[in-house]
Amino acid sequence: MNRNRRAGVEDRWHKTVRNPDGTTHTERSASYGKGSRWRARYVDDTGKEHAKGFSRKVDAQEWLNRQVSDQVTGTWTDPALSGVTFGVIAERWMSTKATRAPKTVAGYRSLLDTIVLPRWDAVLLREVQFDDLQIWITSLSVDGSVRFGGKGLSASRVIQAHRVISQILKFAVKAKHLPANPADGVELPRKHDAKQRYMTHEQLHRLAVASGRFRTLVLVLGYCGLRFGEASALRIGDVNLTARRIRVHRSVTFVTGKGLVEGDTKNHDARAVPVPKFLVPLLQTEIGQRAETELVFPSRRGGFLKVSELRWVFDPAVQTVRAAMMAQRQQEIEETGQARTPEFPVITPHDLRHTCASLAISAGANVKVLQTLLGHKTATLTLDRYGHLFPDDLDRIAVAFDTAAQTAADALRTIPALRAVTSE
Repeated sequence: MNRNRRAGVEDRWHKTVRNPDGTTHTERSASYGKGSRWRARYVDDTGKEHAKGFSRKVDAQEWLNRQVSDQVTGTWTDPALSGVTFGVIAERWMSTKATRAPKTVAGYRSLLDTIVLPRWDAVLLREVQFDDLQIWITSLSVDGSVRFGGKGLSASRVIQAHRVISQILKFAVKAKHLPANPADGVELPRKHDAKQRYMTHEQLHRLAVASGRFRTLVLVLGYCGLRFGEASALRIGDVNLTARRIRVHRSVTFVTGKGLVEGDTKNHDARAVPVPKFLVPLLQTEIGQRAETELVFPSRRGGFLKVSELRWVFDPAVQTVRAAMMAQRQQEIEETGQARTPEFPVITPHDLRHTCASLAISAGANVKVLQTLLGHKTATLTLDRYGHLFPDDLDRIAVAFDTAAQTAADALRTIPALRAVTSE
């Protein structure tokens, strides 16, 4: 049976004795001189009693007041729960991620085993402090982790490590192991976005031709904006050449220890992307008479295409086209004194997706259209990635303001009362 919620401070060295006449007096108890004199006790919401001894009554009362206050404000935690180690809670948290994408789970496991747990595994939860976390996070950028000491981790890896440890501590807070998350407010290193590289229509087509058997795939990535994993998972039944649409709803990712794994798209949402007319006959040739369940772009060995197999052809194609365009630029400089041909960037397959975004914006696509095309979770993400490519409309807005202001001023001059005032 649960005890009623109560609290108080008692003197263990003395006891109150009732006299025969009904009065009381104080005398020494059997515990006199043994241990702490003052004991603060309280019962929590579950009926469990907690007690702690103190040599001074004022200290006992102060501690008790703090416990009662924390219970009232909802920040109280059971001291026994905060006494478990970080490693125990981390494994409990990991068990709640079983339904996540395999690559996500593998990423969490890798961060825990190589960076987080080597430092925090045996530390009691109540001993995980903000300042220790801040020092550790900073040291990761400078010295690396315990397992990979001597080499600082990238800003991206440090941010990922903080995200994992913060989620674990947040889980501990919700489970009443901690009153607050000590990882909140930790200063993180600044992540520098990788430089995005874009191609023109001509450059994209040159690269596609130079890519040989991957010509159609390069054009699909460059004009339809698919992630490579989405293109690798694309099946013939997902391609509607009559409607000129590709349904993107699956993706293939590499998971350590498991190889290539098929799952949902990055944001777990399906989308339909348009296919330019010139791509229809190329896709038709790629598809042929194969069954709808077959992959559009399979590996030569069968199964899903790996990015390494693509790059075996793609990277030399980039170098070939780059060398040819550099030679063309040099010839233009020798003949006319200036180069008209743009430089060809050193790109990766993922830059084809950036190229799609750039070409779509040049064609007049707005933010929402681009978000749908690329499968971004929010328009904010789209703007963060590609906002600098949208045309600067500030001058156009200023011209529109001038026109509107002039129209308003002309209208005011036709009002007799105002015309009289302005003429005085």
